Amino acid sequence: MSQQTFNPTEQLSEEVQANRQADHSINPLFVNRWSPRSFSGQSVSEEDLLTVLEAARWAPSARNGQPWRFILAKTEEQLQTFRELIFPSNRVWADQAPAIIGLASYKLWEDGQPNPYHAFDTGAAWQALALQASLLGLSTRAIASFDKEKARTALNVPDDYDVHLLIPIGYQGQADALNEDFRSLEKPNGRRSLKDSIIEGGWAEPQA
Repeated sequence: MSQQTFNPTEQLSEEVQANRQADHSINPLFVNRWSPRSFSGQSVSEEDLLTVLEAARWAPSARNGQPWRFILAKTEEQLQTFRELIFPSNRVWADQAPAIIGLASYKLWEDGQPNPYHAFDTGAAWQALALQASLLGLSTRAIASFDKEKARTALNVPDDYDVHLLIPIGYQGQADALNEDFRSLEKPNGRRSLKDSIIEGGWAEPQA
């Protein structure tokens, strides 16, 4: 699949319509965003990469601490360093992505005290990044299955930062280009119903 020709804020893509249905009325952008594995290999412009990261920059955070940091790999040398961190089961598809973003967070407040919200707030930046990418017709898929200790060494990550995810980003490719183990999975997945996620007023008292 090449760059989207529809507006993801106004209508659902065909593949999403076939696999997802919102329980309530929301902007189509939230349903259209999903996480393909297949990347076409088409390069992503510098401006689009910066636009995606600019959106993530404006995520909310406790005390406006902005703990997120973006480790960008876009040259072949940088990409190879990142690829070697990813476990083999994910490399079979992630190697095709033209750029990878490492998402890290600073674990402390400005005064040096521990920030218990650093990972939570950095998750908000990931969501903003993913939605902006979708608006640009780009695909993202976060990878947690990578060697975090090796990443710390290879990327010279200071001790007061955590690396949470590696995020391949690019234009969606064809499902049949994937390893056959992944082809049947290459579709938008669903979500449990909203009512099953709402605990109104708190959990019920445990039965005696």
